[in-house]
Amino acid sequence: MTPLSIIKRAKELSFDIIAISDHNSAENLFAASKIAKKEDIFLIPAMEITSHEEAHILALFGDIESVMEMQSIIYRTLPDIEPIDFGPIYQVVVNENDEILDLNDRMLFGASSLSTKEIVDKIHSLNGIAIASHVDREIFSIISQLGFIPDDIKIDAIEISYSCRLKKALQMLDAYKYLPWIRNSDAHCIAGIGRAYSIFQLERLSFKEIADTIRDKERIKLIKG
Repeated sequence: MTPLSIIKRAKELSFDIIAISDHNSAENLFAASKIAKKEDIFLIPAMEITSHEEAHILALFGDIESVMEMQSIIYRTLPDIEPIDFGPIYQVVVNENDEILDLNDRMLFGASSLSTKEIVDKIHSLNGIAIASHVDREIFSIISQLGFIPDDIKIDAIEISYSCRLKKALQMLDAYKYLPWIRNSDAHCIAGIGRAYSIFQLERLSFKEIADTIRDKERIKLIKG
C-alpha cells in the first residue's frame, strides 16, 4: 500500500478523486500528492483518526498544510509507546518513487487522548470534513463505542462499510437518515481499492465543491460494493 501503487490502481479504475487516509498519520501524502498530480487524479489529503473512545473518524482536508497541522495535534496525543514493543511493525515514509525515507516510530494504531468531540471540533477548526467511519461495524465506530451519535458531535456525514448492503444499512441506521451517507473502499490492501465508492455530482472539481457535496445528501449516489 505505497503511494505509487495506490495511485496506479486508482488510475486503472478510472477514478477521478481519491482520499488516502493512513491511521493517525499523513506523512506519505507529500509523495502521494506529487504522483496524483502527474496522473491527473484529485487527491484529498486525509487521515483516519482514533479517538480516546476508540472511535474512528475520517478527516478530509483541502490542503496538505491543514492535514499536517492535524497530524501534529494527533502526534502529541498518541501513547508514548513504540510499535516495536508489539512486534516487527514497519511504518515507512516514502518518496514519490516508493523509496524509503524514514521509519515512523509512533504507535499509529493506538488511540489519541482526545475525545471524539474534540477531534471533530479540531477538524472543523482546520476547515476539514469529519466523517464517522464504518458506522455499521461492531467495533471502532462512533456508534459501537459511544452507543449513538451525540447531538453535540457535529459529524458531517457517516460512512457505510463496503461489506454492508444498503438495505441492511437502512434498517440498522434509520435514526441517522438525516445525515449524508457515503461509501468508501476502506482498503488496507491493493486488491481492496474500488470495492466500494461513491459518485458525487460536482459543478467543478475543488475541495470546497466536494465538501459542499458531502454535506448535501441529495448530491451523493451510493454505490454497492
